[in-house]
Amino acid sequence: MSHDGDRAPLGVFDSGLGGLTVVRALSHLLPAESIVYFGDTARLPYGNKSKRTVTRLSLEALWFLQHFGVKAVVVACNSASALALDTLVAESQVPVLGVVEAGARRAVAGTRRGKVGVIGTRATIASQCYERALIGLRPDLEVTAVACPLFVPLVEEGWIDHAVTRAVAQEYLAPLRQAEVDTLILGCTHYPLLKEVLRRVMGAEVVLIDSGQAVAEELQVVLETRNLASSPSDAPPPHRFFVSEQAERFHEEGRRFLGEDLLGSVATVDQSDVPWYDRRSGLGSADTRGGSA
Repeated sequence: MSHDGDRAPLGVFDSGLGGLTVVRALSHLLPAESIVYFGDTARLPYGNKSKRTVTRLSLEALWFLQHFGVKAVVVACNSASALALDTLVAESQVPVLGVVEAGARRAVAGTRRGKVGVIGTRATIASQCYERALIGLRPDLEVTAVACPLFVPLVEEGWIDHAVTRAVAQEYLAPLRQAEVDTLILGCTHYPLLKEVLRRVMGAEVVLIDSGQAVAEELQVVLETRNLASSPSDAPPPHRFFVSEQAERFHEEGRRFLGEDLLGSVATVDQSDVPWYDRRSGLGSADTRGGSA
């Protein structure tokens, strides 16, 4: 349950680094809000796990964030958004929004000819989560989905505008150009960092849908509608970042995703207990090797 009225923070979780692009979108659109972020870096990726496992991990993340008194939660992970959102909404005492649904709604609203493309990891594309969401909203859509597994390691290597990245993009996006899509969903939280490369390959007339930006805009409406928005006259406290391992790497690589240095350090949550987080016992200890957030 949220506390301190509209000054309560927002919660965001992902299986790793990629959700920081959602934090960036939220920070730009809602600068008065503070954010508590959890990246489950010890147990990524979620995409190769069962629905039951993804749901359990997502619930643990939700319970962790709830103990910070968050007033809303954004599920930045595409796999968790696709497989666990209904359970999270039912369990949560605050609004929960997912990137898949927000991205699909934005694409349906923006397509001109009813031809929508989706790119994502192999797991996301194999799950057909975006296709189901899109067709559920508009059954006559023509949806072309393409897995782009090399994009994530290229982004994490820092090869954002590199000859190799451009060549890989040309290869991956060829079926989408052939299908003449007019709208392209970036179905992975890493992909917004490749917008310029994707735009050059697809052409300026193709609208790129950043699911993180879409969910940020939907959250803005929710906060305003429910009178939960923080006052812009008050400076928000620094964002807080938690991971389940590799805090130093997260801090270093996170600068690339946020477009700026992280506000504060990154704490590693102690996972020595099984389950690592007990909803009833409050927050566990933090591994001070990663710093305190």
